Amino acid sequence: MSDNELLLAISDMMDKKLSSQLQPIENKLKRVEMTLENNIVPRLQNIEACYTSTYDRYKDYADRMEAAFADIEIMKKVIAEHSAKLQKIS
Repeated sequence: MSDNELLLAISDMMDKKLSSQLQPIENKLKRVEMTLENNIVPRLQNIEACYTSTYDRYKDYADRMEAAFADIEIMKKVIAEHSAKLQKIS
């Protein structure tokens, strides 16, 4: 057998060995990709949609909340004043 034939035979054996060792890794990678595509990505999209819709609701009312807090502060002062006046009367 010549050196070239020997090198080709060794190269072929190494290719087969490497291919057989890589196949389980490729199979696992395909399973991971399928899990991501079929399970995780749709769930993440659902979570994102929930958070986005919640954010939109709160964003639309953020300015109204500030006004409500201001109204509550005024109501507290008025109630305190009225309580003081009622205590003086009774």
